[in-house]
Order: sequence, then structure tokens, then C-alpha cells
Amino acid sequence: MSDLVLYRRLLRQARPHWILFVGLLVLGLLGSLIALLNPVPLKIVVDSVLGTRPLPAFLAPLLPEAVARSPAAILFGAIGMLLVVSALGQLQGLGGTLLRTYLGERLVLDFRARLVNQVQRLSLSYHDSRGTADSIYRIQQDAQAIQSLLVDGAMPALSAAITLSTMIAVTARLDGHLALVALCICPPLAFLSRAYRPRVRKQARQVKKLESSALAVVQETLGALRVVKAFGQEARENERFMHRASEGMTARLRLALLQGRYGALLGLTTALGTAVVLLIGVGHVRSGVLSLGQLLMVMGYLGQLYQPLKTISQKAGSFQTYLTGVERAFALLDEPCDVPERPHARPIERARGAVAFRDVSFAYDAAHTVLHDISFEAPPGARVAIAGATGAGKTTLVSLLTRFYDPTAGAILLDGVDLRDYRLAELRDQFAIVLQEPVLFSTSIAENIAYGRPGASEQEIAEAARAAGAHDFITRLPHGYATPVGERGMQLSGGERQRVALARAFLKNAPLLILDEPTSSVDVKTEAAILEAMDRLMRGRTAFLITHRATALSTCDARLRLERGRLVEATPSLVAQEA
Repeated sequence: MSDLVLYRRLLRQARPHWILFVGLLVLGLLGSLIALLNPVPLKIVVDSVLGTRPLPAFLAPLLPEAVARSPAAILFGAIGMLLVVSALGQLQGLGGTLLRTYLGERLVLDFRARLVNQVQRLSLSYHDSRGTADSIYRIQQDAQAIQSLLVDGAMPALSAAITLSTMIAVTARLDGHLALVALCICPPLAFLSRAYRPRVRKQARQVKKLESSALAVVQETLGALRVVKAFGQEARENERFMHRASEGMTARLRLALLQGRYGALLGLTTALGTAVVLLIGVGHVRSGVLSLGQLLMVMGYLGQLYQPLKTISQKAGSFQTYLTGVERAFALLDEPCDVPERPHARPIERARGAVAFRDVSFAYDAAHTVLHDISFEAPPGARVAIAGATGAGKTTLVSLLTRFYDPTAGAILLDGVDLRDYRLAELRDQFAIVLQEPVLFSTSIAENIAYGRPGASEQEIAEAARAAGAHDFITRLPHGYATPVGERGMQLSGGERQRVALARAFLKNAPLLILDEPTSSVDVKTEAAILEAMDRLMRGRTAFLITHRATALSTCDARLRLERGRLVEATPSLVAQEA
């Protein structure tokens, strides 16, 4: 994206907070006015206390004549003015800091919220191919660049431009020749900025990429920590992280060196401009064009003139790093959804549960087709077992039902309507899912059971737990239903996690049910309890059960068998359609 496009998108993102930007701009203007007053007390002391020159024209009418003629009174007045100007500067700085911090945090929070919403909307295909670490980095790190650009960058640059204009006007009024000489450094500063910007942008992209890669190693290691420890590979994973992180550190050092060289050249350029102005200014004092106080005032303004010039030039370079961040964040927002909702999608309240696959094929990429021409029908209330070897496409088949993916060919019908014609959220609300490895969140047991129905009462939660055979073990826990389950539910055993997941499905009370190997990792006794709960759960619902267990297959009244992505067997109660 070009810089102009990025700035436009940033402004649209920040538009709801325009009044805060106006407040920050007003405070910046006040800061410019205060900056104009800073050198005045010193000029008064040099010219009107140590020298014999009259007070500045704007002060003379404000003071009594006796005070204006007394050097001691003028000195105390100048000291008082110095203290007042300093106090005003501190108050302006405090107000600006508070407003800038609030505005920046608000912008980042809103931007991150958009990104979090987007990554949840993106299909599983995107996350399968990209991994989650890159999305996390963009949300947590890249999104913060909006604060650096608009609040810490654009607003100071705008204030600096205003200060620059006022300083040029005042300096030109004192000595137009010196003002012209002082501004001669502008073309070199513009040249340096233009030369360094693309190099900084390119290096910043490399830094972001490598830092995201290092984060992916940490996330992967912690997610598989049991395996890492079991195989004693801690040192290997640490070495892998250090390798990625060292590459990122080297790239960041190169970026710092690039920005440091740029800053050094800016400093040398402004120092040269200051030296030339001082040389010419001394000549003007000797020739009587300027007083010593006026020269000191010009040099004071020159420092404040060059500071905004340096600020604008430095921001132009550092902006490239921040623009790289927002570019990556906007790229995430621009990712298309693989399972988009159609403009006039149909609502669905509660499905009857009739499911039909019509010549369905699916491929994760063009080179690898996972399912080939799958066709069958399941009437409402059917219990369908899906069998087949590992990799046959069983999980992919049920993932198509919930539109985690869309088929690459053919159509899937629910109650005679293509799934793609339904509203996506309402379609998924028709399903309850229990996975082989149950997914629990690091909250209480009650909150995990009520995940599909957040407003459920304590009584409804307890009834669902009883139906799943989980109530007894829950009540034996120290805090009962308020017991935290830990990250990914690791405070509970495998069988306990599975029964909590079943209770969640009971409470949701959806018309269709997907059970993906729910008894594969439990002992025989626990399996019997789970099968009993599953039998109750499947009553009156269209259920799809993936399993290798003969005991689980016996609870189903229909069976599909897949081999290498093809349907090779369908029991008579499922009417297979000709491809």
C-alpha cells in the first residue's frame, strides 16, 4: 500500500475520536505560543536591565511608567515572567501528556478490537496455512503503530509545523536575512528524508517478519510442552528460539544503525545551519543591525526553529517503521473470508435436521483433494457413524457441515437448502460439537458448560451436567461449579473434560450434533459412562459420530465408510445419490 492510502485508512479509523484530536491540536498551539515567550525574559534582561534599550513594544503599555524606568523592577518583572511562562509550559505539557495517552490507548484498543473480530471471521483454512502466531503479533504489536503514527507522530509533526511557521515569522521580523539563511537547511533535510525512507521501510518489514517468526516458536513450544518435556528437547527448542530471535535482533540492530545514521546527518545539518547564522549574526551586531539581546533572541528562536524541522524530518524516517506495522495490520483486515455470508442470506431458527451431500468434493489446495464426489442423505433424527482409516477425510466431512470450510464442488443441504444460503451465525447455532480433545477455557466449570448459552441459569447448568454424568464429580471439587479448570482444562482429567464438553452440548440443545472420537482417549469404565451420556444426547437429534470403537458404533443406526476421501459404503437407511 502507498503511504497516502495508509494515511487515508488511518484517518478513517481515527474519525470517531476527532474531538480529542482537536483538543490535542489546541494544546499544541498553546505550546507554540509559550515557546514564543520563552526567550523574551532573557532579551529584556540583556537589553533593558544590563543595557539601556526600551522595553518591547507589547510590554510597555502594560507596565506603570515608574516600573518601566526602574532596572530593578524590570529585572524582577522579567524573572516573574520567566516563572509564569515556565509554569504555563509545564501545565500545557501535563495536559498534552494525559490527553495524548488517553487518545493513543483508545485508538489502539479500537484497532485491536477490529483485528480480533477479523481473525475470528477468517476461515480455518487461513489459520491452518498462516498459523496463529503471526495474527497475534499483528494484533498485539503492529496495531500499536496507529498510536505512534497519529498521536506520537502526526500530532507532534503538525504542532512542529505550526511552531516552525511562527518561528520563521518572528525571526524574519527581527532579521529577514538571518531567517533566510536559517531556512537554507530545508532542502538538504528533505533530500535526506527522501533518501532514507524506503531503506527504513524495507528493513522494518524484515524486522516484523523475523519477530513474528520467533513468537511462533514460543507459541508452538508452549502448546506442545508435554511432548517437549517427554522427549527431553528443551535445549533444542531453546536453540531454535535463540536462532530466530538472534536473526530478529540483528535485523533490529541494522534498523537502529540506519536510523542512527539518519539522525546524525540531521544533527550535523542543523548544526551547520546554526553555525552559519551565528557567524552572520555576530557581524550584524557589530554593524548595529541587531542588538546583543536581539541576537540572543534570534539564537533562542533558531534552536526552536530547528527543533521542529528536525522533528518533522525524523518523524518522516521513523514513520516508515510504524507504517510497516499498520500496513501489516490492514493487510490482515483485508484478508477475504473463505466462507463469506451471502448478501440476502436466509434466517434459520431451528432446523429439522435433514442433511444431504450432493457430489461434494473438497481440497485444501489445488494439488491435494481430500474428498471426492461424496453423496448421501440423512433424515432428521438419524444417528450416522462415520468410519474410515486415519486421513480418510472424516473430520473434513463434518467440518463442511458447520461451514468451517466450503466445498470446492457440489453442495450440502440442510432441510433442502444449501448451507451457503443460510446466515452463518444462525447456521452454526444449529450444531453442538464434542471433539476428541475437548476444548475448555481457563474459566470456571459453570462458565465452560454455559459457553453455548451464556445466559443459562445455575439450575439449567446443573441439569445439563447431570445429563452428561458430570454433576457428581463437579460437586466433589473444592469450589463445585465455580472451580477453575486451568488453561485448556488441564486441572481436570481427560474423562472429566469430556463430560464437561458433553454437558455443554446438552445445555445448547441444538438439533444437530457432531461427535468427533469422543471416547478415544478414556478408559473402559469412563467410556461406558460417556457412551450412556452420548446416547441420551443423541435422542431426537441428527447426529454424526466419528469413531473407531465398536461400542460407540452400536449406538448408531446408519454408517458411512470413507477410504482416501471417497465414500465406499453407506448403509441402506442412507440413500446414496449417484454422482
